Amino acid sequence: MGTIQLKTIQIYAFHGCLPEERKIGSEYTVDVVLELDLERASNSDLLSDTLDYVQAYRIVKEEMTIPSDLLEHVAGRILNRFLDEFEQLARATVTVVKVNPPIMGNVTSVNVTLTKSR
Repeated sequence: MGTIQLKTIQIYAFHGCLPEERKIGSEYTVDVVLELDLERASNSDLLSDTLDYVQAYRIVKEEMTIPSDLLEHVAGRILNRFLDEFEQLARATVTVVKVNPPIMGNVTSVNVTLTKSR
């Protein structure tokens, strides 16, 4: 078993419960941990024996363009796409981070992390 990680994917998106958040958008980052058997790829050196992280990035980017009220909803959609599109995937963890959330206080980010297994 091994992991493929995509760290700090930076995306500008339009999520949130407030109308202003949907109108002006905000900075987000996404972290992904994909767990699968990497033994074959470690021996063969073939992309076909592993999970293509370019495709994983594309999934994150596509799902982040669909506005949602909740970060939990966005993270759940990303997880479902991973499990639907990568049959070799055993488990995935997605963290969606809203940078500088509209909170009356000194908060640098709000993070939501979800994990799904087969």
